[in-house]
Amino acid sequence: MRKVIITAALTGNIHTPSMSPYLPITPQQLIEEAVRCEQAGATVVHVHARDPRDGRPTTDIEIYREILTGIKAKTNLVVTVTTGGTATMTPEQRIAVVRELRPEMATFNAGSMNFALYPVLNKYKDFKYEWEKDFLASTEGFIFPNTFTSLKVFCKTMNDVNTQPELEIYDVGHITNLKQVMDEGLLKRPIYLQFVLGILGGIQASVGNLVHLVNTARQTFGDFQWSVCAAGRHSFTMGVVNMVMGGNMRVGLEDNLYIGKGELAKSNAEHVEKAIRFARELGLEAATPDEARQTLNLKGLDKVNF
Repeated sequence: MRKVIITAALTGNIHTPSMSPYLPITPQQLIEEAVRCEQAGATVVHVHARDPRDGRPTTDIEIYREILTGIKAKTNLVVTVTTGGTATMTPEQRIAVVRELRPEMATFNAGSMNFALYPVLNKYKDFKYEWEKDFLASTEGFIFPNTFTSLKVFCKTMNDVNTQPELEIYDVGHITNLKQVMDEGLLKRPIYLQFVLGILGGIQASVGNLVHLVNTARQTFGDFQWSVCAAGRHSFTMGVVNMVMGGNMRVGLEDNLYIGKGELAKSNAEHVEKAIRFARELGLEAATPDEARQTLNLKGLDKVNF
């Protein structure tokens, strides 16, 4: 059987606590979710941190350290840390979590874009915390900055600490950006791409768009490993199509709060279980974390700093 990497994105910073009572917030909740995901068969968990007091996204390295240390103590999972940061942070500040904690893998956003969440305000009237409404509304004017300067800072830091970048591609032009930093000798092979579909401001979720991204990347890079994540109701559909095409699949409450139409998922593990059922129907098997480490040329848990 071909092995597929199943990633669970545990919480993100797109959804807010009022949208689901099952969204993990505290370090302990995130650790427990990671354990459930491993038991369900996940290969990788993708981690954002939140302020445990109110669920607001945070870049506090000590909160990240608590989460990652707990996951490492209780699982063998590969952990991918976000470098998304906030709109006011410098590239050096956004990459600080990688420089300090030296994870096996971290996200590497491949280009600047509008990143808009504000339309969801039409779906929610009441919010548990005051910050949620203002946070969502502010994205109408938000540009997610990933300039060539920041791409080079991220490359250098990840190379220095031997952290594998998970290259997040939100639109087809981002592939060209990556080719440029590769031509400059900063981005090293092997490469692991993740096509992100369905964010307002990026390429939308369709089979045609996914095929176009994969084909463009093949023409540009030749060999590579890749995954896909898609927003909301497209999450499972695009993931299954991507597995058919030879790629991997990301699920989780960061991307999709639901397990089915109108039914909130109670845990990221439910998403993992569903993804694995789809994989098995396709004659595929979920890779173990150690198999993924070999496939993606990761340095191993003994070389992280948490």
